[in-house]
Amino acid sequence: MNYSYIIIDANQEDVLKTKGIADRFSELEFLASANNYSEGLNLILEHTPALVFLEIDPATTTSNLSLALINELHRYLKVIPKIIVTTSKKDLAFEAIQHGVTDYLLKPLLRIDLIKLTLKLNKSKVEKAEDLNEPIFNDVKPVFLPQQETVSQGQSLTLCIKSYGDYRYIDAKDICYLRADNNSTDLHLYNGEMITAFKTLKHFEGVLSYPFIRIHNSYIVNRNYISRIHSGNSVCYIKNSAVKLPFSKSYKVNIDLIISEFANGNYLEI
Repeated sequence: MNYSYIIIDANQEDVLKTKGIADRFSELEFLASANNYSEGLNLILEHTPALVFLEIDPATTTSNLSLALINELHRYLKVIPKIIVTTSKKDLAFEAIQHGVTDYLLKPLLRIDLIKLTLKLNKSKVEKAEDLNEPIFNDVKPVFLPQQETVSQGQSLTLCIKSYGDYRYIDAKDICYLRADNNSTDLHLYNGEMITAFKTLKHFEGVLSYPFIRIHNSYIVNRNYISRIHSGNSVCYIKNSAVKLPFSKSYKVNIDLIISEFANGNYLEI
């Protein structure tokens, strides 16, 4: 999925920083930028972008940038672009939510912020298509698995596989990959053990988060156990094993993000 976007920010340096991060995402298509209210409004009406990165509390007050721009858009457009607030202050978040913004990003923007944004946008489109019983074609890209709000970001998730009074506890970080098997799912651990859970792979999409990534209709992989990715053969290899997992064309965007994540770490390409 591609999303055209406009950046509206009084600080031109921040415009360039936002664009610099967004340029790393093939699905984000830059259209134009503006530094004040009137220019920004005109650009949105002219280009009708999918996304607008909007600074709502700039240091330069003469730019007149604020959430009021959203209200003005409703005067002219039946469908409002998704507004992504970019600002350095947290205290405007509640007001922004009341204006129906899609996301609220604090400066300085990080690459992970746009990873999460694009994944949420893709997820929303897929869910909308499913709700309408529309076919999801190959150009509809999958998403990283959503984060459960009830799980602490700093706490390792423990899975309990329960069967007839038998409670089996597994640290999620020990799972290399998950494989769908009809209405059950096989969990393959780093020690070579395999455990069957009588839940569908789709169920695990709702309880697991990054680094678990859907790469195929039948597979979710833990990114931390990937040792090799072969794009030509459409397979990825699991560390310390002979296991090769296929990835499908429709999930190629997730593979690209994995490759990009590796490159952004402590990384040397030879």
